Amino acid sequence: MSERRKTILFIHPNFPAQFRHLGLLLGKNPLYDVFFLTKKKEGAIEGITKIIYQPSREAKPETHHYVRPIENAVLQGQAVYRALINLKQKGFYPDIIYGHSGWGSTLFVKDIFPRALFLAYFEWFYHAIGTDADFDPNEPLTADDQARIRVKNTPILIDLYSCDRGLSPTQWQKQQFPREYHNKITVLHDGVDTDYFQPNADTKLVIPSLNLDLSDKAEIITYVARGMEPYRGFPQLIETIYILQKRRPQSHFVIVGQNRVAYGKQLPEGQNYQDLMLAKFPLDLTKVSFTGLLPHSEYLKVLQASSAHIYLTRPFVLSWSMLEAMATGCVVIASDTQPVKEIIVDNYNGFLVPFFEPEKIADKVEYALFNQDLMAKIRKKARQTIVENYKLSDLIQKHIHWIETGKLTPLTTKKKKIRGF
Repeated sequence: MSERRKTILFIHPNFPAQFRHLGLLLGKNPLYDVFFLTKKKEGAIEGITKIIYQPSREAKPETHHYVRPIENAVLQGQAVYRALINLKQKGFYPDIIYGHSGWGSTLFVKDIFPRALFLAYFEWFYHAIGTDADFDPNEPLTADDQARIRVKNTPILIDLYSCDRGLSPTQWQKQQFPREYHNKITVLHDGVDTDYFQPNADTKLVIPSLNLDLSDKAEIITYVARGMEPYRGFPQLIETIYILQKRRPQSHFVIVGQNRVAYGKQLPEGQNYQDLMLAKFPLDLTKVSFTGLLPHSEYLKVLQASSAHIYLTRPFVLSWSMLEAMATGCVVIASDTQPVKEIIVDNYNGFLVPFFEPEKIADKVEYALFNQDLMAKIRKKARQTIVENYKLSDLIQKHIHWIETGKLTPLTTKKKKIRGF
């Protein structure tokens, strides 16, 4: 007797976001019918039926500022509700709904499909004290900030209550959620494609579309982030480069990312952190390349050509880029913050530096540049860490097993130790 096909519905305002690899695999699986509900019209994946939803409006300016994020979440949930009711009336009933929590798009799925298995991807739970919000001593929180941050968790709390099971990518991120819900949350990273992100010592960094040719440069220092913002240490990066340009004028710096704020507070209109920091620390821009966002093939070249890679983050969501850099065999000089320390062991598979001390960041970068022969071991251990613990082809199978059974495969019950000494 053949196994019954299952219908899985992914929900995320962006497409395909965290569900890209799952969607690619399940879309090819004859046992699954795969649907994706999203606001993003661009993009397609073979085997996935895309459904577009659109909120009727945004939160009104006169809404209390604590409540605006909740109003936007409810408007997202309402738009999803309407789209799903329309599908239900046509006979659609998913076996599994898997959505990213926090946007509001999953708020009402259990009201429409009470018998469906509701899985939630839990990326972050907000705290005023002890993580990202109060990390910078120069940005003290007001009572208003603390109240706003507490209220911001409302849609996430509803999902924690409503979901059947949840998943979080790292132990650090899971620990931010209320303890009373920890039994609902499994830790499993999305995984890194280590077959794609792998070292290539012969790579020459040439990007014709940007008229960038660094094929003759012996020292290339790299940095990658979605935006140029304090959350990812962009101000500290620019000061570090300012210091290093005096010490090692032969070095070239490559900064990948958009000139915008992806996380944290926006600057007043018309201002950005790139202009702000370059006015404060004037750099020799003939030796600094701002590439913007890059296609994967060019992004990979940047990592493969890296002599030293700087990664800085507040105690917040860990970036995929840090793990991709490690998989590519980069020497990663990273902030000694909690999300990083879950993966990097200082002087073993990377280096840890104080987030707010550009002099010490520069010292460690210079140490790595001075000792490239010694860095071979660091590079090897960095890649080994990702291959053994975060390899996509391993983790995606565990992810599917978790979707189907609620359990991880026996291989993940004894996670391989990162420490090798």
